[in-house]
Amino acid sequence: MLIKTPEKIIKIRKAGHLLAGIFDKILPIIKIGMTTVEIDKMFDDEIRSVGANPSCIGFFEYPTATCISVNDQVTHGIPDNYVLKNGDIVDFDVVLDIDGAFADMSYTLKIGEVSDIANKLVEVSKECLYKGIEQVKPGNTLNHIGMAIEKCSKNNGFSVVREYVGHFIGDSIHEEPEVLNYYAKGNDLVLKEGMIFCIEPMINEGNWRVITKDWDVRTSDHKLSSRFEHMVLVTKDGCEILTPLKFNK
Repeated sequence: MLIKTPEKIIKIRKAGHLLAGIFDKILPIIKIGMTTVEIDKMFDDEIRSVGANPSCIGFFEYPTATCISVNDQVTHGIPDNYVLKNGDIVDFDVVLDIDGAFADMSYTLKIGEVSDIANKLVEVSKECLYKGIEQVKPGNTLNHIGMAIEKCSKNNGFSVVREYVGHFIGDSIHEEPEVLNYYAKGNDLVLKEGMIFCIEPMINEGNWRVITKDWDVRTSDHKLSSRFEHMVLVTKDGCEILTPLKFNK
């Protein structure tokens, strides 16, 4: 259902605020020396502590509460014993559900002192997200979002991953249609009040191509990748970010 009922919107907003609150609690304490599986447990524990479910577990047999993708990993990194190192960039992508409502967001964190190109990539990928969000209002189309993201990325010398994109959400983790991060002919669904979807540009340092092996997705040239994601609601005259994160580093 593309247009959510007022009752459903209230539940999804609650889920989104809970998830953002968990990010705000965990992101500031992540540091060099932690393992990704240790951080996954932190998210898992916090999600359960607020009465929600870690929705990624069991989704197409995915094994953990989070996707933690490091450096050249684009998405779907399964937490393991990898130890965070100075200079890493790490994307944390998390979904929860509560009372039948789903929320999804991600954030790429710079670990310690990162290289100039890593810093630029992370900041540009964040800018790409907000350029996309600026286009969310009734009467615009999904292509307005994709074009804004693609332009921001290209103007900064980076590329936009095409195989993995955003999506509608609310009653389940992933709902149709997809929310592309680039222009595509025919991607002209008109945005209407009550729609809820995730915008999640994955921006690569090098070319946009990726290599997928099972869950693991990496850049084909092994250069860096960064992603930021918010869940947004189309309102009467614009949009509302349903995952209102305070943390910004």
